[in-house]
Amino acid sequence: MATTFFFRAVASDGKMRTGSLAGDNETLIARELRKQGLTPVYVGVAPKSAGLEIKLPSFGGNRRRDVLFFTQELSTLLNSGVPLDRAISITAELTERPGFRFVVLDVLRVLKGGKSLAESLATKPEYFSELYVNMVRAGEASGALAIIFERLSDFERTRDDLRNYIISSMIYPALLAAVGLASILILLNFVVPRFATIFEGSTMKIPVPTQIMLTASTIVRTYWWMAASALAAVLVIWRAYTRTTAGRIWWDGLRLKTPLLGDALLKAETARFARAMATLVGNTVPLVQSLGIAAATLNNRTISGALAGVALGVKRGEGIAVPLRKAGVFPPLAAHLLTVGEETGRLDQMFARMADIYENDTRAAIKRFTAIFEPIVILVMGVMVGALILSMLLAITSINDVAV
Repeated sequence: MATTFFFRAVASDGKMRTGSLAGDNETLIARELRKQGLTPVYVGVAPKSAGLEIKLPSFGGNRRRDVLFFTQELSTLLNSGVPLDRAISITAELTERPGFRFVVLDVLRVLKGGKSLAESLATKPEYFSELYVNMVRAGEASGALAIIFERLSDFERTRDDLRNYIISSMIYPALLAAVGLASILILLNFVVPRFATIFEGSTMKIPVPTQIMLTASTIVRTYWWMAASALAAVLVIWRAYTRTTAGRIWWDGLRLKTPLLGDALLKAETARFARAMATLVGNTVPLVQSLGIAAATLNNRTISGALAGVALGVKRGEGIAVPLRKAGVFPPLAAHLLTVGEETGRLDQMFARMADIYENDTRAAIKRFTAIFEPIVILVMGVMVGALILSMLLAITSINDVAV
């Protein structure tokens, strides 16, 4: 039975067409649209009608998704021969979030005012990074803007996939730890106090484990506000310190030294650096400038700071592999791969290969970390909850002994 698919497509006059067609799959629908002289932009399920909708917080992910959508749509339209200003206008129409639609329309306004696309995008640095703007500038200079957006689309999608994998992998261990901690606090705050009423006014000797449990419950119920205040103060002080240059470098260095997790973070940053360099070098951006832009895309200040020394080595004519090895922050394999890239004259391809390797290694490292972290959390929480239950059972047994 054929399925009805919703489509958006661009006609030969540059105008947007929407509608629905029946077919077996999206590929056949797209092929039929091309036969009709239309360039398919979207083929799939129809947008949901307005109604009661519950939206979960995105925690800052909307901007990244907006930029990815903008890049993919612009790549499709430019490769289909749609003029730049019309392509941006169509992208604005397709954008679902009003906030980002305003951003795209503002970029279009600056573009029509006589600025280049790179200069127009640079007016929105909170959305379009330095890497993004420089890539577009290189595309405008070489006359290959459609190809540049295709590569940017691949870059943004790959980076987003890796970020989503890391986040989704860490959700379950974090949720597990939160639920376990909440269970213990509920027991100490509500269950244990009711159980303690059994011993009020009693002269019987309370077992040591039970006494420890009752004391812990009393401390939690009496001084929880002090613990919460101390925790809040520590978080505020930590946040303020890590916003300073020295504090951020200390914190980033400490994270890299964390067992298991530090290895995953290093490989993730190496993959991010390599992917950015592959994109920049492959589009004729000078090597020293590429290093500066790639350093700005990294989250770890320890690694990005070391790239300043690598850039100085490149300026001295040492190439990139030797200074990278001297920096001592990247895995040893990275320098060997770049040595081969310099010898063969295919540095961009070797950066791309390096990015593929370390993206896969990052996934493997995250999987190892979660495989070890999850049982540890379960074991710790199980021991703590088991100790509470055992303390209650000992007290009940002691009461029965006295009764006998």
